[in-house]
Amino acid sequence: MKFKKKIAVLLASALAMSTALAGCSNSGSGGSSKGVELNVNVGPEPATIDPAKNSAVDGATLINHAFEGLMKLDKDNKIVEGQAAKYEVNKDETVYTFTLREGIKWSDGEQVKAEDFVYAWQRLVDPKTGADYNYMIDMVKNANEIMAGKKKPKELGIKALDEKTVEVTLTTPTPYFLEVCAFPATFPVRKDIVEANADTWSTDPKTYIGNGPYVLKSWEHQSKMTYVKNENYYDLKKLGPDTINFVLMEDKNTMLSAYKNNEILFADDLPSEEIDAMKDKGLVIEKQLGTYFLSINVKKEGLDNVKVREALSLALDRDYIVEKVAKGGQIPADSFVTTGLTDADGKTEFHENAKKWYDAKDYKGNVEKAKKLLKEAGYENGKGLPSIELMCNPGHEPIMEAVQNMWKENLGLNVTISSQDWNVFLETRKEGDFQVARDGWLGDYNDPISFIDMWITGGGNNNAQWSNKEYDKIVSEIKSTTDAKERYAKMHEAEDLLAKDMPIIPIYYYTDLYLISDKLEGMYTSPLGYKYFMYCTVTE
Repeated sequence: MKFKKKIAVLLASALAMSTALAGCSNSGSGGSSKGVELNVNVGPEPATIDPAKNSAVDGATLINHAFEGLMKLDKDNKIVEGQAAKYEVNKDETVYTFTLREGIKWSDGEQVKAEDFVYAWQRLVDPKTGADYNYMIDMVKNANEIMAGKKKPKELGIKALDEKTVEVTLTTPTPYFLEVCAFPATFPVRKDIVEANADTWSTDPKTYIGNGPYVLKSWEHQSKMTYVKNENYYDLKKLGPDTINFVLMEDKNTMLSAYKNNEILFADDLPSEEIDAMKDKGLVIEKQLGTYFLSINVKKEGLDNVKVREALSLALDRDYIVEKVAKGGQIPADSFVTTGLTDADGKTEFHENAKKWYDAKDYKGNVEKAKKLLKEAGYENGKGLPSIELMCNPGHEPIMEAVQNMWKENLGLNVTISSQDWNVFLETRKEGDFQVARDGWLGDYNDPISFIDMWITGGGNNNAQWSNKEYDKIVSEIKSTTDAKERYAKMHEAEDLLAKDMPIIPIYYYTDLYLISDKLEGMYTSPLGYKYFMYCTVTE
């Protein structure tokens, strides 16, 4: 999932909030939305909160509070039943049968039905929807054919056996399938609501009908989104704050100021230069399943040469970037798939067994090799190579400046930096209207394929515009095999091919930095980047 930590200017109205932080513990008994209020920040104005169309971490957090899938992640990051009361799997693990909970309802009081999941999944793979995450359910029967326009969405291998029973048929056993059922893109949506308000249903609180613990009450764009308890949620009595205000901020310094002034009790980032000062004042640094990298548009002049791309990678001092610029305990990335994911043996890490993309202990040697590669490509000392524009979103300029300086000093390149507001940046990058762009990815589930399959030809998250038929073939084989050793071996093979073509430049493996007040209890996070506030309490 696209990782933002997007970080630009909060409008004055957000800081002028009239909502006061409650100074008492929430009873957690459900009921009035006029009681305990919680003010938090998880990002700026979201690009979308449509479950099928979102591909960003902050959007997923917002969606997780308003919707719920067949399965869900609990506070221990275990996959447990969500809207499903139970599920059964056939012997060859290709047919899953989910039985929905009794009495589950949408926020407007309508019954949640099996058909709501069928519609949502069909909509996800329908080419007309244009979902970046359509491939998330490519293991479902006929999904790939539908996405390719060869079959109709109604032919997807999911059906409602009755109002309470959802049956999903897979083309091959998929070890992470239940995690997919807890992923926001697979959450149910109401056909009558979506089709009657196709372009606006997810932007208007009146039509943003969900089945999750909270419901969007109001949305002051560029300022805040107010969520209140969903009185129809099956777990209502266990919910925490009556109201959660997601204050929309992009600028790190503004977040920090709001946190220090108790205007928010949670801030999902902070300026790197303030990390040391905030270590005993609510700063939390957690491991995260993600990689910070640069996407290279392989279709641009000069950058279409693999020797140039490799030279750009070798010229970067990642130790300096993490120690002197990022400063958040990040780990220099020497391959793409992040640390923290196990390999086929279940004991060692996938990263531990991966071939390294460069010699992490010989930066000087890497720079000399980079110069040689640039000369071989016909651009000795950078001469003749078009100027490179580094594109990022606000808050990432310091890292881009470090990259700019290293490329200039080591390779003689002319490099400029362009910073765009988050939503503009997302669209520009997706359209391929860039040369080199800051990028980031958090795993969508605990399996390396979440990092591998995003680079298939035409993939919704393949920002580098890269295409390699051999790579596509390997990914297809990975998803069709039932042999675990073969599957992991092919994932290593795919990553090696990615390294050979170098459409991306890994920089570091993420850590999750956030500020949390000691007044806030019960908040939990996921290594996938999600934040959960539905079971919080606020104390004096």
